Amino acid sequence: MKRHFFTSAVIAFFSGFAFADIGACPEGTVISSIQFEGLEHTKPRVVERELLNHVDEPFSVEKFDLEKRRLHDLDLFTSVSARCDGGTLTYSFVEIFRWIPAPAGKTTDRDGLMLGVALANLNVLGEDIRAEIQYRTALDPLFDKNEYAVYISSPYLFGLPLGWNFEFLVTDSYDEVHDFDEKSILVDLDLDYKILPHLSLLWTVTGRDLQDAAFLPELGMGFAFDYRDSKLDTRRGVYFEYMLTHVGEGDDSDSDCLVETGSSCKGMGGENFWELLTDARAYYTVSRFVTGATALVRYRPGDVEFYDYFSHGGVNSYRGRYADGVRLGVHEALLNLEERFVLMDRQAASIAGVNFFYGLQLVAGFDGSLLWNSGCPGWENYEGAVYGGVHLVVPAVDRLRFEVGYSPDRGEPKYFFGIIEKVSTSRWRSR
Repeated sequence: MKRHFFTSAVIAFFSGFAFADIGACPEGTVISSIQFEGLEHTKPRVVERELLNHVDEPFSVEKFDLEKRRLHDLDLFTSVSARCDGGTLTYSFVEIFRWIPAPAGKTTDRDGLMLGVALANLNVLGEDIRAEIQYRTALDPLFDKNEYAVYISSPYLFGLPLGWNFEFLVTDSYDEVHDFDEKSILVDLDLDYKILPHLSLLWTVTGRDLQDAAFLPELGMGFAFDYRDSKLDTRRGVYFEYMLTHVGEGDDSDSDCLVETGSSCKGMGGENFWELLTDARAYYTVSRFVTGATALVRYRPGDVEFYDYFSHGGVNSYRGRYADGVRLGVHEALLNLEERFVLMDRQAASIAGVNFFYGLQLVAGFDGSLLWNSGCPGWENYEGAVYGGVHLVVPAVDRLRFEVGYSPDRGEPKYFFGIIEKVSTSRWRSR
C-alpha cells in the first residue's frame, strides 16, 4: 500500500523521555484470559487480529516478539509490552498522537522539497483508518508548483483483511523534467486482499485528467508474497509483487501540436500501453546490521507519451545525479543494495503529553539505474552510484532520510533529503 503521511512535525522528535517496559510473561505460562490497557482511542479488535498468543495456550516469548513487530507496524503505538498476573495476560499500550495539525512535506525527484500545511487523523473512529488533507508548494521558486491532496487508507474494511488506499490529488505545476505545464486531477483506489497469511491479491483503479491530453484511466491486477517481519522498518524476510496494469484508452490527439517548447512542439495525446511491474525485496539482520536488496522493474509495451517517461535522478530513484530531462526512458529498472546499522533502536517518548517514538540508523549502499526505450537495455543505459547517510525513524512518515550520493561518472557528491522508505517512494515518485 502507498504511504502518504508527510508531516514534518516529527522533526522535533530528536529527544524525549523513554517509557519503562513492563516485564513480559515467563515462557510457557498457560494463558487463561487476555486483557488490554491503554487503548483510549483504539478499538480492541484492531489489536486482537494481530495477536499470536491465545487463551488456553502457553505463552510464547517468540510469538510476543512477532506480535510486537506486527502491532508496531500499525503505527498506532509508541510502545507495546506484556505482563502476567497468574494466567491473565495483560497487553499494555501507549498510543501515538492521533491528530496532527502541522506543517507537511514531500520530496520528489521532479519537484524537490515541497512544504505546506496538513491536518491528519491517524486513527479515525479507533479503526486504524488514516485520513489526511494537505496543501504543498515548491520552495524554489516559491508557489511555482502547487498540490492539493486527500489521502485515506486502512489495512481492513468492515473486519475483512482488505487493505485499501484512496488518493485524490490536484496538481498545478511546471514539470521541468518533462518540460510542460502540468494541470491534472488524479483519483486512485488501491486494494490489497489477503487470501492467505503471506499471499495477497492486488487491484488498482485510477483516473487521471491531464489538461491538453486525453483522459487516462488505469486498471491493474496482481499478487504479492509477503514474508517480512514488518512492513515498516523491515529487519528480516522477503517480498515479491507482480502487477499488470493497462493505462489509457487510445491515442486520439497525438498529431496535434499542443505544447510548445522553443521552436518545436510536443503532442499531448492519449496513451495506450501495458505496464508489467516486478517489485522484489529481501532483508536479513545480524546483530545491529540490516542488509537489504531490492529491485523494481517496470516494462511498458505500447504507446507511452513523453509526459509519462521515467526519469532517474534524486532521493527517490537514483542517488548519483539530480533529476533532469536529459535521461528519460519508457522502461526502467532500479537496483539497490543497502546496509543499515541500527545506532539507536526504536525508543518511546513523550513531550507535553504527545506520545511518539524515534530511532536512528546509519546507512550506506549502492544504486543501479537502467532506463531504455525499446528492446533490451545495454551498458549505455546503465548508471551506478554509492551513497551514505542517516535515517531518523519516526511515526506517521516512517523515516526522514539525509543522504549523500556519488557517481564516478559525475565526479561530485549529490545531497538529498527524503521522506519515507525509498522502496515506497520509487513506486509513485512522479506524482
